[in-house]
Amino acid sequence: MDRQEAQSRMRLDQPFSRRTLLRGTGAGALALGAGGVLAACGSGLKGSGPSGSTGTITIGFITPLTGSLAGFASGDKFVLSQIRQSPVYKNGIKIGGKTYKIAINVQDSQSDPTRAGQVAQQLILNDKVDLILTTSAPETTNPVAVACEKFGTPCVSTVVPWESWYGGLGGNPVKPTTKFEYCTTFFFGLEQFLGTFEPMWNRIHTNKVVACMYPNDPDGNAFRFGFEPLIKGSGYTVVDGGAYQDGTTDYTSMIADFKSHHCEVYSNAPLPPDFNTFWKQASQQGFKPKIATVAKVLLFPSDTVALGPLVVNIATDSWWGPYMPNHSSLTGQSAAELATAYQQKTGNQWVQSLGSSYSLFEVAKEALAAVSDPHDKKEVASALQTVNYTGMCGPLNFAAGPAPGVAIMAPVGVQWKKGTGKYPFEMKVVDNSLNKKVPIEAPLEPTNA
Repeated sequence: MDRQEAQSRMRLDQPFSRRTLLRGTGAGALALGAGGVLAACGSGLKGSGPSGSTGTITIGFITPLTGSLAGFASGDKFVLSQIRQSPVYKNGIKIGGKTYKIAINVQDSQSDPTRAGQVAQQLILNDKVDLILTTSAPETTNPVAVACEKFGTPCVSTVVPWESWYGGLGGNPVKPTTKFEYCTTFFFGLEQFLGTFEPMWNRIHTNKVVACMYPNDPDGNAFRFGFEPLIKGSGYTVVDGGAYQDGTTDYTSMIADFKSHHCEVYSNAPLPPDFNTFWKQASQQGFKPKIATVAKVLLFPSDTVALGPLVVNIATDSWWGPYMPNHSSLTGQSAAELATAYQQKTGNQWVQSLGSSYSLFEVAKEALAAVSDPHDKKEVASALQTVNYTGMCGPLNFAAGPAPGVAIMAPVGVQWKKGTGKYPFEMKVVDNSLNKKVPIEAPLEPTNA
């Protein structure tokens, strides 16, 4: 049996139960009342057809503009300015011989699951939006998706591991056969995280003992119950630091555990402020793994400020950047051109969420162009399930799986390097195992080189 087959079997046999995954998804469901997550699948005010006959399509956009996850949304205002100036969103979209204007209603989730669910309900029930787009971690995307499924409104999510999103809606990521009527997502999952991180681990000589820092939240639980078996299946030993609570400030016991097991590889999926605290304490207490691969943190330049030089050679995943050979399906603009425009307009370093937020509006346009009535929520939701196009985030096929309504992106491995120009640290591609079209930009180096 080769490694790929072994991993495939591992994904089916691993102890990644629906109950264990959903332990971390309850917060988003609280915004919907006692019905919880599973209520999304069969109750509420379902969309039964056209919601109106106006000549304007209203799109809700929910993103964490403030709070602990605000780094994810740091480029969203710029993206919105670009989208609003694109021909379709500026001049309207022609459907069935009629041209519809497009209005975008932006809401801040404040990085809070309860708030995210509340603003989703407001957009659906009060503002009568036709479609909701949402981004940036399960703390925002999951409660929004739950509300959309419950109240029958088409929804596209991104920047959330698909297993976290799928489990948050009540599905079983181990056997992903459930098709949600109104919700879709595009990003990648645990298999792609392993496909990005393991090649980097293999290129650094270690004892193959992995320190795993996964909190008791949707992402952390998905990594604990889904990613750890994949790590073991790849021949590495797992040392789990424990399901700590978000906001923990003292990681002394976890660090001591990692040191006592001589962990030379490090994996995580915490909130950014929690990792900053952990990594500083780890440095002070002498825990210095040879290779650190992080998820959910150090994805954006703003995340590097708190750590300074401690960030050099920490590796993470990159789903978008100026190095991607991608172009907008709305304007033809390249990824490099979008990144440059952002830097020139804002004076800030490019962020990879530019691409994913941009593609939300591409996906919406693809679905809307395929329907006869953009106010028919069931028709729009059905069209989302079959979107298959190539744009700012490369090819996205929502019918291809690994679960119904899930499109997979191809990330690359990157490390933070000392900057050579205006910016103190720069994200450089060091591994392209999953996306050979992206050129290598710098050598992979040990984290503590």
